[in-house]
Amino acid sequence: MRIELVKRPQQSALFSILSPFLALALTLAAGAVMFFLLGKNPVTALYYFFVDPLLEVWSLHELAVKAAPLILIAVGLSVCFLSKNWNIGAEGQFIIGAVAGSILPVVFPGLQSWIVLPLMLLMGIAGGAAYAAIPAVLKARFNTNEILTSLMLVYVAQLFLDWLVRGPWRNPEGFNFPETRNFHAYAVLPEILPASGRAHWGFVFAMVAALVLWFVLSRTLKGFEVKVIGQSPRAGRFAGFSSGRMVIFAFLVSGALAGLAGISEVSGAIGQLRPSISPGYGFTAIIVAFLGRLNPLGIIAAGLVLALSYLGGEAAQISIGVSDKVARAFQGMLLFFVLACDTLIHYRIRLVRTARMDAKGAQAGHA
Repeated sequence: MRIELVKRPQQSALFSILSPFLALALTLAAGAVMFFLLGKNPVTALYYFFVDPLLEVWSLHELAVKAAPLILIAVGLSVCFLSKNWNIGAEGQFIIGAVAGSILPVVFPGLQSWIVLPLMLLMGIAGGAAYAAIPAVLKARFNTNEILTSLMLVYVAQLFLDWLVRGPWRNPEGFNFPETRNFHAYAVLPEILPASGRAHWGFVFAMVAALVLWFVLSRTLKGFEVKVIGQSPRAGRFAGFSSGRMVIFAFLVSGALAGLAGISEVSGAIGQLRPSISPGYGFTAIIVAFLGRLNPLGIIAAGLVLALSYLGGEAAQISIGVSDKVARAFQGMLLFFVLACDTLIHYRIRLVRTARMDAKGAQAGHA
Protein backbone atom coordinates (compact mmCIF):
# COMPACT_ATOMS: atom_id res chain seq x y z
CA MET A 1 0.00 0.00 0.00
CA ARG A 2 1.35 3.40 -0.93
CA ILE A 3 0.04 6.94 -0.82
CA GLU A 4 -0.19 9.04 -4.00
CA LEU A 5 -1.12 12.65 -4.59
CA VAL A 6 -3.45 13.03 -7.57
CA LYS A 7 -3.92 16.48 -9.09
CA ARG A 8 -7.49 17.69 -8.82
CA PRO A 9 -9.11 18.66 -12.15
CA GLN A 10 -10.54 21.76 -10.45
CA GLN A 11 -9.43 23.61 -7.35
CA SER A 12 -11.95 25.11 -4.96
CA ALA A 13 -11.84 28.90 -5.24
CA LEU A 14 -13.33 29.21 -1.75
CA PHE A 15 -10.72 27.00 -0.08
CA SER A 16 -7.95 28.73 -2.03
CA ILE A 17 -8.99 31.98 -0.34
CA LEU A 18 -9.51 30.39 3.06
CA SER A 19 -6.31 28.32 3.01
CA PRO A 20 -4.05 30.79 4.94
CA PHE A 21 -6.74 31.34 7.58
CA LEU A 22 -7.31 27.61 7.92
CA ALA A 23 -3.56 27.08 8.29
CA LEU A 24 -3.41 29.76 10.99
CA ALA A 25 -6.34 28.17 12.86
CA LEU A 26 -4.72 24.73 12.72
CA THR A 27 -1.46 26.25 13.97
CA LEU A 28 -3.24 27.81 16.93
CA ALA A 29 -4.89 24.47 17.75
CA ALA A 30 -1.63 22.52 17.45
CA GLY A 31 0.19 25.22 19.43
CA ALA A 32 -2.38 24.96 22.22
CA VAL A 33 -1.75 21.20 22.40
CA MET A 34 2.01 21.81 22.46
CA PHE A 35 1.75 24.30 25.33
CA PHE A 36 -0.54 21.94 27.24
CA LEU A 37 2.02 19.13 26.90
CA LEU A 38 4.71 21.53 28.15
CA GLY A 39 2.65 22.13 31.28
CA LYS A 40 1.60 25.67 30.32
CA ASN A 41 -1.88 27.13 30.13
CA PRO A 42 -2.68 27.20 26.37
CA VAL A 43 -4.94 30.24 26.63
CA THR A 44 -2.32 32.20 28.58
CA ALA A 45 0.45 31.17 26.20
CA LEU A 46 -1.51 32.19 23.08
CA TYR A 47 -2.44 35.47 24.79
CA TYR A 48 1.24 36.33 25.29
CA PHE A 49 2.00 35.28 21.72
CA PHE A 50 -0.68 37.24 19.88
CA VAL A 51 -2.37 39.80 22.18
CA ASP A 52 0.11 41.12 24.72
CA PRO A 53 2.56 42.55 22.11
CA LEU A 54 -0.22 44.74 20.67
CA LEU A 55 -1.19 46.52 23.89
CA GLU A 56 1.56 49.16 24.01
CA VAL A 57 2.64 51.79 21.48
CA TRP A 58 6.32 50.88 21.82
CA SER A 59 5.51 47.26 21.03
CA LEU A 60 3.80 48.33 17.79
CA HIS A 61 7.06 50.01 16.84
CA GLU A 62 8.90 46.79 17.67
CA LEU A 63 6.41 44.95 15.47
CA ALA A 64 7.36 47.22 12.55
CA VAL A 65 11.08 46.68 13.26
CA LYS A 66 10.62 42.88 13.19
CA ALA A 67 8.30 42.91 10.18
CA ALA A 68 10.48 45.09 7.93
CA PRO A 69 13.20 42.52 7.12
CA LEU A 70 10.67 39.68 6.87
CA ILE A 71 8.57 41.56 4.31
CA LEU A 72 11.56 42.78 2.31
CA ILE A 73 13.12 39.32 2.06
CA ALA A 74 9.82 37.51 1.43
CA VAL A 75 8.82 39.88 -1.38
CA GLY A 76 12.09 39.11 -3.14
CA LEU A 77 11.68 35.39 -2.53
CA SER A 78 8.21 35.51 -4.09
CA VAL A 79 9.80 36.37 -7.45
CA CYS A 80 12.10 33.36 -7.16
CA PHE A 81 9.40 30.95 -6.04
CA LEU A 82 6.87 32.09 -8.66
CA SER A 83 9.47 31.38 -11.36
CA LYS A 84 10.30 28.01 -9.71
CA ASN A 85 13.78 29.09 -8.62
CA TRP A 86 14.30 27.91 -5.07
CA ASN A 87 16.41 30.49 -3.29
CA ILE A 88 16.89 29.08 0.23
CA GLY A 89 19.91 31.27 0.97
CA ALA A 90 18.30 34.63 1.71
CA GLU A 91 19.79 34.50 5.21
CA GLY A 92 23.29 34.58 3.71
CA GLN A 93 22.34 37.37 1.30
CA PHE A 94 20.94 39.31 4.26
CA ILE A 95 24.27 38.95 6.10
CA ILE A 96 26.45 39.88 3.12
CA GLY A 97 24.24 42.90 2.42
CA ALA A 98 24.79 44.02 6.01
CA VAL A 99 28.54 43.47 5.74
CA ALA A 100 28.89 45.26 2.39
CA GLY A 101 26.81 48.21 3.56
CA SER A 102 28.84 48.50 6.78
CA ILE A 103 32.17 49.06 5.02
CA LEU A 104 31.93 52.86 5.14
CA PRO A 105 31.11 53.38 8.84
CA VAL A 106 33.45 50.59 10.02
CA VAL A 107 36.49 50.90 7.73
CA PHE A 108 36.21 54.65 7.06
CA PRO A 109 34.70 56.09 10.26
CA GLY A 110 36.14 59.52 9.50
CA LEU A 111 33.93 59.85 6.43
CA GLN A 112 30.93 61.62 7.93
CA SER A 113 28.52 63.21 5.49
CA TRP A 114 24.88 62.96 4.45
CA ILE A 115 25.98 60.88 1.45
CA VAL A 116 27.18 58.01 3.68
CA LEU A 117 23.76 56.49 4.39
CA PRO A 118 22.54 56.40 0.75
CA LEU A 119 25.87 54.82 -0.25
CA MET A 120 25.51 52.24 2.53
CA LEU A 121 22.05 51.27 1.30
CA LEU A 122 23.27 50.95 -2.30
CA MET A 123 26.28 48.89 -1.20
CA GLY A 124 24.00 46.64 0.86
CA ILE A 125 21.74 46.09 -2.15
CA ALA A 126 24.74 45.36 -4.38
CA GLY A 127 26.27 42.98 -1.82
CA GLY A 128 23.09 40.93 -1.45
CA ALA A 129 22.56 40.79 -5.22
CA ALA A 130 26.17 39.77 -5.86
CA TYR A 131 25.98 36.97 -3.30
CA ALA A 132 22.68 35.73 -4.79
CA ALA A 133 24.29 35.77 -8.24
CA ILE A 134 26.59 32.89 -7.24
CA PRO A 135 23.90 30.16 -7.08
CA ALA A 136 22.09 31.85 -9.99
CA VAL A 137 25.08 31.63 -12.34
CA LEU A 138 25.86 28.10 -11.19
CA LYS A 139 22.32 27.01 -12.06
CA ALA A 140 22.06 28.93 -15.33
CA ARG A 141 25.50 27.86 -16.58
CA PHE A 142 26.05 24.40 -15.04
CA ASN A 143 22.50 23.37 -14.02
CA THR A 144 23.53 22.91 -10.39
CA ASN A 145 20.89 22.53 -7.68
CA GLU A 146 20.19 26.05 -6.41
CA ILE A 147 18.68 24.75 -3.18
CA LEU A 148 21.99 23.23 -2.09
CA THR A 149 24.27 26.02 -3.32
CA SER A 150 22.20 28.87 -1.87
CA LEU A 151 21.77 27.07 1.45
CA MET A 152 25.45 26.19 1.83
CA LEU A 153 26.41 29.80 1.13
CA VAL A 154 24.45 30.82 4.23
CA TYR A 155 27.03 29.13 6.45
CA VAL A 156 29.87 30.74 4.52
CA ALA A 157 28.32 34.17 5.13
CA GLN A 158 27.78 33.46 8.84
CA LEU A 159 31.37 32.34 9.34
CA PHE A 160 32.67 35.30 7.34
CA LEU A 161 30.74 37.73 9.55
CA ASP A 162 32.00 35.98 12.68
CA TRP A 163 35.60 36.23 11.44
CA LEU A 164 35.23 39.93 10.62
CA VAL A 165 33.84 41.02 13.99
CA ARG A 166 36.36 38.93 15.92
CA GLY A 167 39.28 39.89 13.72
CA PRO A 168 39.96 42.81 11.36
CA TRP A 169 36.76 44.76 12.09
CA ARG A 170 36.71 44.33 15.86
CA ASN A 171 36.29 47.60 17.73
CA PRO A 172 39.70 48.61 19.16
CA GLU A 173 37.87 50.40 21.98
CA GLY A 174 35.31 47.65 22.60
CA PHE A 175 37.07 45.91 25.53
CA ASN A 176 37.76 42.87 23.33
CA PHE A 177 34.08 42.10 22.68
CA PRO A 178 33.39 40.57 19.23
CA GLU A 179 31.69 43.57 17.63
CA THR A 180 32.53 46.49 15.38
CA ARG A 181 32.60 50.14 16.36
CA ASN A 182 29.20 51.79 16.72
CA PHE A 183 27.94 53.53 13.60
CA HIS A 184 28.21 57.30 13.67
CA ALA A 185 25.14 59.54 13.32
CA TYR A 186 25.40 59.83 9.52
CA ALA A 187 25.34 56.02 9.18
CA VAL A 188 22.20 55.40 11.24
CA LEU A 189 18.86 54.85 9.48
CA PRO A 190 16.49 57.42 10.99
CA GLU A 191 13.33 56.55 12.87
CA ILE A 192 9.97 57.20 11.23
CA LEU A 193 8.51 58.91 14.31
CA PRO A 194 11.47 59.71 16.57
CA ALA A 195 9.37 60.84 19.51
CA SER A 196 7.22 57.72 19.84
CA GLY A 197 9.36 54.66 19.12
CA ARG A 198 12.27 53.14 17.23
CA ALA A 199 10.51 51.94 14.05
CA HIS A 200 12.88 53.03 11.27
CA TRP A 201 12.68 53.65 7.54
CA GLY A 202 13.35 49.99 6.79
CA PHE A 203 9.61 49.44 7.28
CA VAL A 204 8.88 52.11 4.65
CA PHE A 205 11.33 50.39 2.27
CA ALA A 206 9.45 47.13 2.81
CA MET A 207 6.08 48.71 2.01
CA VAL A 208 7.43 50.39 -1.12
CA ALA A 209 9.15 47.20 -2.31
CA ALA A 210 5.94 45.19 -1.82
CA LEU A 211 3.85 47.70 -3.77
CA VAL A 212 6.39 47.99 -6.61
CA LEU A 213 6.75 44.23 -7.02
CA TRP A 214 2.99 43.76 -6.82
CA PHE A 215 2.66 46.16 -9.75
CA VAL A 216 5.49 44.45 -11.67
CA LEU A 217 4.10 40.95 -11.16
CA SER A 218 0.47 41.81 -11.89
CA ARG A 219 0.66 44.60 -14.45
CA THR A 220 3.82 44.20 -16.55
CA LEU A 221 5.21 41.85 -19.19
CA LYS A 222 8.08 40.90 -16.85
CA GLY A 223 5.59 39.73 -14.26
CA PHE A 224 3.79 37.70 -16.91
CA GLU A 225 7.13 36.17 -17.91
CA VAL A 226 7.87 35.22 -14.29
CA LYS A 227 4.54 33.41 -13.94
CA VAL A 228 4.64 31.69 -17.34
CA ILE A 229 8.13 30.28 -16.81
CA GLY A 230 7.17 29.17 -13.32
CA GLN A 231 4.00 27.41 -14.46
CA SER A 232 5.27 25.97 -17.74
CA PRO A 233 8.90 26.39 -18.83
CA ARG A 234 8.05 24.78 -22.19
CA ALA A 235 5.34 27.36 -22.87
CA GLY A 236 7.80 30.05 -21.83
CA ARG A 237 10.31 28.85 -24.41
CA PHE A 238 7.63 28.94 -27.14
CA ALA A 239 6.85 32.51 -26.08
CA GLY A 240 10.52 33.44 -26.47
CA PHE A 241 11.28 33.73 -22.76
CA SER A 242 14.69 32.57 -21.52
CA SER A 243 14.75 30.34 -18.44
CA GLY A 244 18.44 31.13 -17.92
CA ARG A 245 17.88 34.88 -17.87
CA MET A 246 14.93 34.41 -15.54
CA VAL A 247 17.14 32.53 -13.06
CA ILE A 248 19.56 35.47 -12.98
CA PHE A 249 16.76 38.06 -12.77
CA ALA A 250 14.89 36.31 -9.95
CA PHE A 251 17.99 35.72 -7.84
CA LEU A 252 19.28 39.27 -8.33
CA VAL A 253 15.96 40.80 -7.25
CA SER A 254 15.71 38.45 -4.29
CA GLY A 255 19.32 39.01 -3.21
CA ALA A 256 19.08 42.79 -3.63
CA LEU A 257 16.05 43.01 -1.34
CA ALA A 258 17.64 40.66 1.20
CA GLY A 259 20.76 42.84 1.15
CA LEU A 260 18.66 45.97 1.66
CA ALA A 261 16.98 44.23 4.60
CA GLY A 262 20.41 43.39 6.04
CA ILE A 263 21.87 46.87 5.93
CA SER A 264 18.54 48.39 7.12
CA GLU A 265 18.54 46.06 10.13
CA VAL A 266 22.16 46.82 11.02
CA SER A 267 21.98 50.58 10.52
CA GLY A 268 18.45 51.00 11.85
CA ALA A 269 17.95 48.53 14.70
CA ILE A 270 21.40 47.37 15.84
CA GLY A 271 23.88 50.17 15.07
CA GLN A 272 26.92 47.89 14.60
CA LEU A 273 27.94 44.46 13.32
CA ARG A 274 27.94 41.53 15.74
CA PRO A 275 28.55 37.79 15.32
CA SER A 276 24.79 37.32 15.03
CA ILE A 277 22.63 39.99 13.42
CA SER A 278 19.59 37.89 12.52
CA PRO A 279 17.33 35.55 14.49
CA GLY A 280 16.72 33.65 11.26
CA TYR A 281 14.89 36.26 9.17
CA GLY A 282 16.03 34.69 5.91
CA PHE A 283 14.50 31.32 6.78
CA THR A 284 11.36 32.70 8.42
CA ALA A 285 10.76 34.80 5.29
CA ILE A 286 10.15 31.54 3.40
CA ILE A 287 7.15 30.96 5.69
CA VAL A 288 6.06 34.57 5.12
CA ALA A 289 6.25 34.20 1.34
CA PHE A 290 4.09 31.08 1.27
CA LEU A 291 1.69 32.32 3.94
CA GLY A 292 1.18 35.40 1.74
CA ARG A 293 0.51 33.09 -1.24
CA LEU A 294 3.51 34.58 -3.06
CA ASN A 295 1.52 37.80 -3.47
CA PRO A 296 3.45 40.91 -2.33
CA LEU A 297 0.31 42.42 -0.77
CA GLY A 298 -0.46 39.20 1.07
CA ILE A 299 3.16 39.08 2.20
CA ILE A 300 2.70 42.38 4.07
CA ALA A 301 -0.02 40.81 6.23
CA ALA A 302 1.93 37.56 6.62
CA GLY A 303 5.06 39.47 7.64
CA LEU A 304 3.18 41.27 10.37
CA VAL A 305 1.77 37.95 11.66
CA LEU A 306 5.21 36.31 11.78
CA ALA A 307 6.74 39.42 13.36
CA LEU A 308 4.02 39.20 15.99
CA SER A 309 5.07 35.60 16.66
CA TYR A 310 8.66 36.81 17.23
CA LEU A 311 7.52 39.44 19.73
CA GLY A 312 5.07 37.00 21.29
CA GLY A 313 7.81 34.40 21.63
CA GLU A 314 9.95 36.90 23.53
CA ALA A 315 6.99 37.87 25.74
CA ALA A 316 6.20 34.19 26.41
CA GLN A 317 9.81 33.47 27.36
CA ILE A 318 9.68 36.22 29.99
CA SER A 319 6.14 35.69 31.24
CA ILE A 320 5.59 31.92 31.25
CA GLY A 321 9.16 30.63 30.99
CA VAL A 322 9.21 28.82 27.65
CA SER A 323 12.39 28.61 25.57
CA ASP A 324 13.06 30.30 22.24
CA LYS A 325 12.97 26.83 20.64
CA VAL A 326 9.24 26.71 21.41
CA ALA A 327 8.68 29.92 19.43
CA ARG A 328 10.59 28.48 16.48
CA ALA A 329 8.63 25.24 16.66
CA PHE A 330 5.46 27.33 16.59
CA GLN A 331 6.64 29.07 13.41
CA GLY A 332 7.56 25.70 11.90
CA MET A 333 4.02 24.46 12.56
CA LEU A 334 2.68 27.43 10.64
CA LEU A 335 4.80 26.61 7.57
CA PHE A 336 3.78 22.94 7.79
CA PHE A 337 0.07 23.74 7.86
CA VAL A 338 0.37 26.38 5.10
CA LEU A 339 2.05 23.88 2.78
CA ALA A 340 -0.31 21.07 3.81
CA CYS A 341 -3.44 23.14 3.16
CA ASP A 342 -2.16 24.35 -0.21
CA THR A 343 -1.19 20.81 -1.21
CA LEU A 344 -4.62 19.38 -0.33
CA ILE A 345 -6.33 22.15 -2.28
CA HIS A 346 -4.47 21.16 -5.45
CA TYR A 347 -4.18 17.42 -4.86
CA ARG A 348 -6.22 14.63 -3.33
CA ILE A 349 -4.79 11.66 -1.46
CA ARG A 350 -5.20 8.23 -3.02
CA LEU A 351 -4.24 4.89 -1.47
CA VAL A 352 -2.78 2.50 -4.06
CA ARG A 353 -2.23 -1.19 -3.53
CA THR A 354 1.22 -2.24 -4.75
CA ALA A 355 1.77 -5.12 -7.18
CA ARG A 356 3.47 -7.16 -4.48
CA MET A 357 0.44 -6.94 -2.22
CA ASP A 358 -1.85 -7.76 -5.15
CA ALA A 359 0.24 -10.85 -5.91
CA LYS A 360 0.05 -11.96 -2.28
CA GLY A 361 -3.69 -11.52 -2.37
CA ALA A 362 -3.93 -13.56 -5.56
CA GLN A 363 -1.80 -16.35 -4.06
CA ALA A 364 -3.97 -16.45 -0.96
CA GLY A 365 -7.08 -16.67 -3.11
CA HIS A 366 -5.58 -19.47 -5.22
CA ALA A 367 -4.69 -21.45 -2.09
